[in-house]
This record gives sequence, C-alpha cells and structure tokens, in this order.
Amino acid sequence: MRFSTVELAADLGGELVGPDVSVDGASIDSRTIRPGQLYVPIVAERDGHAFISAAFDAGAPAYLTAQEPAGGTAIRVRDTAAALLRLGSAARGRVGGAIGITGSVGKTTTKDLLAGCLASTFCTAASERSFNNELGLPLTLLNASDAARWAVLEMGARRVGDIKRLADVARPDVGVVTSVEMAHVEYFGDLDGVARAKGELPAALPASGLAVLNFDDPRVRAMASLSASPVLGYAVGADADVRADDIALDRDLRARFRLSSPWGRTEVRLALHGAQQIPNALAAATVALWCGVPIETVAAALEESQGPPLRMELRHIRGGPRLVVDCFNANPASAEAAVRSLAALPSERKLAVLGLMAELGEQSESEHRRIALLAEELGIDVVGYETGLYGETRVMGVDEAVALLRTMGPRDAALVKGSRVTRLEDVVRAYVQAEGEVRSE
Repeated sequence: MRFSTVELAADLGGELVGPDVSVDGASIDSRTIRPGQLYVPIVAERDGHAFISAAFDAGAPAYLTAQEPAGGTAIRVRDTAAALLRLGSAARGRVGGAIGITGSVGKTTTKDLLAGCLASTFCTAASERSFNNELGLPLTLLNASDAARWAVLEMGARRVGDIKRLADVARPDVGVVTSVEMAHVEYFGDLDGVARAKGELPAALPASGLAVLNFDDPRVRAMASLSASPVLGYAVGADADVRADDIALDRDLRARFRLSSPWGRTEVRLALHGAQQIPNALAAATVALWCGVPIETVAAALEESQGPPLRMELRHIRGGPRLVVDCFNANPASAEAAVRSLAALPSERKLAVLGLMAELGEQSESEHRRIALLAEELGIDVVGYETGLYGETRVMGVDEAVALLRTMGPRDAALVKGSRVTRLEDVVRAYVQAEGEVRSE
C-alpha cells in the first residue's frame, strides 16, 4: 500500500525530517525488508534503531524513529510500536473489508483456507504465517494491495483486551471464532477467561457485519449474544447453518464430506490431513460463501490448499514410517486431535514423540498426563521429548529422538508434536536428513 511520507507524518502527528518520498508497505525487519518498504524499528530484546542503516542499504526509502534521525528521510515519533498500530489503522481505511479470525486452535489454518477461497474471486490480503499480534496485524494491512477487497487477519491474544486492541485497528466486518480450549491459560486463568478474551471479536463487529461461530463449542456458540451483527454457525456434530455430513477419511487422513449451507450443497475433498481440519474448512467456507464466492469455487479452493508448514503434515519416510509432523505449536486440544489422527492411521506400531505443551499454568501436569493416558488407550507408545510430564519414558535431545524414530519401519506410524519452545522441527529435519528423501503427501 503506497503512502507519501508527508501523509504518514500527518497521520501520526510526527515530524518529517528530510525530503518527502513514497513508501510501499512496511517492515520491522531490516534483514527481510523489500525495496520501497518503510522501516519501522521496534524496541524489544534488540533495539531496531540500530539497524536503520541496514534497512537503507536494503532499499528502505524512509523510516520511523523515536531517536535522533540518522540521515535520509525519517518520521520522528514518540513510540514506534504505537505508531505502527496507527499506520495499520490508516491502511485499513483503504481496504474494502476486513475479516478477523481468533480462537484457541485452528486460527492459522482457517486463515489460509479462507484466503485461498476469497482469492479465487477477489483481490485478497492475508496475514503471513502467524502474524497475529500488535506488530503482525498492522503490517498485514500496510502490505496489502491498494486494490484489496478483503483482508483476512489472524488475531491472537495472551490477555484480556488484546483482541479488542487489534479490532480497534482492523475494524473487522466479519469475525470468526474457532474454539475455546486450554491454550495460554497461564495468562487467562481458566477456560472462562479464554472465552472472555476471544469474545472480544464478535463484540467488536458492526450491525452490518457477520459473526461466524463454531457451534460445536458451547462457549463459542454462547458468543452469539455478544454480537450486534447477524450470526452464522458451523458445525460437524451440532445443528448449524453450515455443516459437514457423510464424513470419511482416506488412508492418509484426508477428509471427504458433504458441505451443506444456505447457498447449497457440494462434495468437498480436503488436501489437509486429519478430521480436525473439517471445522477449519467449514469456517472458511461460511465466510467465503457469505462474501459471494460460488459454492463450487469454494470446494475447489479447499481441495487445493496445502495448509501452513509443520501443521499436520503427513510424510512418507523412505524405508521408515508414515510420519505425522505437527510441531508448530501444541495445546491439549491440538495434541488430542493429533494423537487421534495417529491412531486412525493403519499401521502395526504407533509412536508419539511429544514435547512440552507450554503456558498451561496449574493445569500443566494433569493435561500432559491426560494426553499420555489417551494415547495409551489408543494403543500408542508415548515418549516425552525432554520432559517427564508424559511419563517415565523420554528422550533427551535431537540425537536420541532420531535414534528412536529410526527403529520404526514402513508398516509403522509416528507423530512428532510439541510447542514451539521445544523446537521439535529440529528432530524432524535431522531425521529426514538421516533417512534420505522424504515425500510429502
């Protein structure tokens, strides 16, 4: 999205130092900045002001600063992070409409599925990866095309008030809530606290908008009372406006189902793996259909989407097992879904290498043990990765984990799952290198 620095300085109430130039989008990382983008230095573990020169070298025509300008074109402001939010709000005014997505699980996958559906018909912008906080959301808006009809924005939260703050910037027309689960309860206290935080999205919607709620989740369904907008519910097991019926999984856990909606019915085959992807697809379909995408186009887009990396990838290892890689993040709901997916794979031996589920507070010990007991009931061998919370059996470090996985044969199946802090993707990478080629399905 193009702006002049004169415009930006006026929007921010900042001081323009140097000649007026044009910028196209923004970045907070001098290492990945594209020529033409505004550089916004953020003060965190490292002070981004130290990399202004590097941003210039990479092609940034201007930058924000809370310090003395370092030459070139600068906009001096009191707080660069607060200024980024204000710039995101200004960029939102140029986008036709915004769709916010929140929930304990499924946000990123739903965002990617929905962006694919909308892009078939409209110029669409969407959050990169999991850019879902007070930095990522305004950057998504600033980097949207000037012609964008829809911006699909993931909204995360670690405390009550976070989503409201993001909604104040994004001004969503549509809000999607996927679930209320045991995620970040270290900060929210309990599930009711999680629900209060997620409920800030439907509460922020205008009367002309739409709330899209997971009716399989009672806490999410109850959020209908918070919204001034009409509500559409989606569900697998409950009565809802948009439903999945006649569900079947193939040998690689890809789902087929009949999509029923106020816009008609069609058959859907997902490229994603696991029954837990069906609600994400329903949420995406509900919004896309409401926005005017034809139902057959929605089905085709859902069939093509491969989903984000490290989330329910199914890989066939040469001479080894079918490997389920789901280590982008972990909470009890996603861990249970992944374990049940592993159990559904036809195989002789099943092994789950499970890392820590972070930020569970007082529920940590009981929830880790619950997942271990569930796996055992389903006939799965459970091994903790650098943690004893799942039981006595554990491996320490990448080498031990890889050695364990190498005991698995072609008739077996394995799961690697854990929170980002565990870096289980390092185990997957080392295992693939040790075994040779890998074919992703």
